[in-house]
Amino acid sequence: MQYLTSILYRLPRMLTGAMLISAMLASGLLTSALAADDTPEAFIKRLSGDVIDAIKADKSLAAGDINKVIVLVDQKVMPSVNFLRMTASAVGPTWRQATPEQQKRLQEEFKTLLVRTYSGALSQFNDQTIVIKPVRAAPDDKEVVVRTEVRGKGDPIQLDYRVEKAADAPAGWRIYNLNVMGVWLVDNYRSQFAQEINAKGVDGLIASLADRNKSNAAKVQGK
Repeated sequence: MQYLTSILYRLPRMLTGAMLISAMLASGLLTSALAADDTPEAFIKRLSGDVIDAIKADKSLAAGDINKVIVLVDQKVMPSVNFLRMTASAVGPTWRQATPEQQKRLQEEFKTLLVRTYSGALSQFNDQTIVIKPVRAAPDDKEVVVRTEVRGKGDPIQLDYRVEKAADAPAGWRIYNLNVMGVWLVDNYRSQFAQEINAKGVDGLIASLADRNKSNAAKVQGK
């Protein structure tokens, strides 16, 4: 249990290199030209292939131009992610008690946190392949887990994605959670956020996220 707790605490910093890059690949980059009737596994496979091709074709992205990557992620990732659901789930029961303004700020800061985290990892991209495993679901299921394996240098990395049927999404599906090494990302943030809320309230969590984002931005500008 102590080991698992340590893994949960360190997960955001562990989601670097191949793991986080692959998470980003499956999170919805380059959603144009996607069929509305994609199966969930086709949705993940197509998005992964699109972003790999885009990175290989753009020298500045491949070289790790972080500012350009941030813009790309902000424009292309979010349309394929149910960000409202992710934020509400990460905040937990306190979300329903937050004011509309607090909810708005939480979404803004949480989005910035994830975008910058993904963007930083993308600069470490190198050749990898994504293997999509068969999905165990009925054709009419509205929520599905897509299991994938990232293969490249080193041992294969197992990644799972929770996706939901969404008529307004470019491919008919949106991602709302990600599992890395047996730990769900949103659940991990919920644990961290709960500590902040218990200690400082919702406004304290917002301030903490804002401070973290400012620190991340300063590191990017300093490079």
